[in-house]
Amino acid sequence: MNIKNVELIAAPPEAHWVGDGFRVHNFIPGGYHLEMERMNPFILLDYNSKFKFPASEKPLGVGVHPHRGFETVTIAYKGKVEHHDSSGGGGIIGEGDVQWMTAASGILHKEFHEKEWSKQGGDFQMVQLWVNLPAKDKMSAPKYQAITNAEMGKAVLENNAGTVEVIAGNYRETKGKASTFTPIHLMNARLNKGGKADFNFPANYNTALLVLEGEIMVNGSKKAPTDHLVLFENEGETFTIEAAENALVLIMSGEPINEPIVPHGPFVMNTRREILQAFEDFHQGKFGYLED
Repeated sequence: MNIKNVELIAAPPEAHWVGDGFRVHNFIPGGYHLEMERMNPFILLDYNSKFKFPASEKPLGVGVHPHRGFETVTIAYKGKVEHHDSSGGGGIIGEGDVQWMTAASGILHKEFHEKEWSKQGGDFQMVQLWVNLPAKDKMSAPKYQAITNAEMGKAVLENNAGTVEVIAGNYRETKGKASTFTPIHLMNARLNKGGKADFNFPANYNTALLVLEGEIMVNGSKKAPTDHLVLFENEGETFTIEAAENALVLIMSGEPINEPIVPHGPFVMNTRREILQAFEDFHQGKFGYLED
């Protein structure tokens, strides 16, 4: 068996606030040498670990801001988020749901705790990924994919081990609903105590997992506790995870986009000139309009 070995296990970096509604640990591009290039096409990973928000009449979150050159993928584990964007996309992301927003040529959006959930408060736990786009697609039209948990492909594991929910790509014969510009596998493994699951991705794909609940053992020897990120080497194809207790694990693997990455704030392009153009287009109102 061609084992994909663990390169590092990273504890969550110190949390910081995005707006007033998201308390996140920034794994990518954070410490641990996880620059955008290392996990490309996953060029940002913000993790709002479980955090209890008090009840609030005014929903907390992030006001109108622009993006260009990539996609944002928001996965809700606890709590609810309401999203609106300038291309007409929007809706409520409930627990277990995913929002896949393609900013591409340019979009304005805002994200807040859902109004009714906000009035109650409670545990909030989310992941937001930024997925890079190849140069040929960076200026394509924005689009929006809402994927409810009920719509996800679910692979039931043998021996009552648990379930794998496929967001994008595939797990064995089960396919994800999300359409992607480059090959990407994104899935949640919900494992019962003692449950095992094996995964197989091409050796050159950038591959990592994030432990959201419980503790797991990777390849029978590496322990990964809650809120830790596991990065795999770009060699070998197969790895296994086993739940020491009931566990929830986000698995991501994607083919690298081998093109220059030039990020600046909310824009990720291939050249400095394209970044300057993005700012110019934004200031000229070419990203549309969205009320704050």
